[in-house]
Amino acid sequence: MDSLGTGLVFAFTVVYFTHATHLSLAEVGAALTVGNLLALPAPALGGVLMDRHGPKAVVVTANLVCAAGFTAFLLVRPAWQVSLAYCVVQAGINLYWTAARSLVPLAGVPGEERLWFGFISSLRNLGIGAGAAVSAVTTALFGPDSLYVLVAANAGTFLCAAALFATWRPAHAPGVPGTSRRPASDGTAARLRGSWRAVLTDGRYLLLVGANLAFVLAQMVPPVLLAVYVTETLHAGEWIPGALLVVNTAVVAVVTPAVTRRAARHRPQRVIAGGFLVGAGAFVLFAAPLAWREGPGWTVAGVLTAAMLLFTLSEILSSPALNELSVACAPAEGDGRHQAAFQLSWSVGGAAAPVVLTTLLSRRPVLPWLLLAVLSMLAVPAARALAPPDREEPPS
Repeated sequence: MDSLGTGLVFAFTVVYFTHATHLSLAEVGAALTVGNLLALPAPALGGVLMDRHGPKAVVVTANLVCAAGFTAFLLVRPAWQVSLAYCVVQAGINLYWTAARSLVPLAGVPGEERLWFGFISSLRNLGIGAGAAVSAVTTALFGPDSLYVLVAANAGTFLCAAALFATWRPAHAPGVPGTSRRPASDGTAARLRGSWRAVLTDGRYLLLVGANLAFVLAQMVPPVLLAVYVTETLHAGEWIPGALLVVNTAVVAVVTPAVTRRAARHRPQRVIAGGFLVGAGAFVLFAAPLAWREGPGWTVAGVLTAAMLLFTLSEILSSPALNELSVACAPAEGDGRHQAAFQLSWSVGGAAAPVVLTTLLSRRPVLPWLLLAVLSMLAVPAARALAPPDREEPPS
């Protein structure tokens, strides 16, 4: 329900605001950036609320906040109102992802969390793709005025999701044995509950946050870097970025459950390391066409397709395992603040990526790919140390 609604407006947010407010493209972009920045502290608030009220209450609240934000989309006119409405939506999204991961161990069979994270990723891509297809057909048939209906429908999907979560009953209670959570061996976690010191002194979890930040920067390639690199730098066909995005979405949606099930026989930190290695290879391939920009167009398209397939495989391997460890490495007490730190890597990485990647591309086209490849390689040796305390590997 959530991803279907998100797909309805995912690709048309800027188009909607330029049509509904008569602001210029630059003004809309600046307003959305301000709104995104204002929402950055939301994971910290979500962590506090989660420790006090549990993940389910935060997820329900997050969906209601998103519904309110998208409803406000229908009323905004000046740029400051656009920023405020977009801040509300992004705050709701950040609250949701801060808490939603912790629901998975409460719902499924202990030890199968990674399979469920993979299934959720697949389902989310299917929902977003279906929603985007509905939007594309609707706007093509009825024009830009139909975007008002799509935005209203999206607000309705968040209300439906809130109702579904509110009536859901978890299979396990938080913190009970059998939920693959890190236990508190003494009273330390309980004493630190309500304090950020537990997170700041948890070196293993901070390493996980750092590894996830490298993953987040990599995941910003399709929305931030791909189109401008292919069309402006390589001067390749304008159809290529769209085709590559379709390949990415389709493969993630269809292949993720099978690959995740096969990878589940390996420990998550090893799967993450393998995902980063594959990702590094993908970034090398993305940069390869720079060596023959005047070559045949089919060669460039073929290399970029191979790069996107490797990039997608890296995403399929790493995402479920990182999500699994974000839950397994967090203590049962004070889990909210640990999840907030993990979600901050998404918020900060998402905010920094457009500036960092486009600036590097403007300096030298190879630099963003070099940065991403280096970060991926640095994350490989760090991955072994990400084992949860109850799954320590013997020294080799």
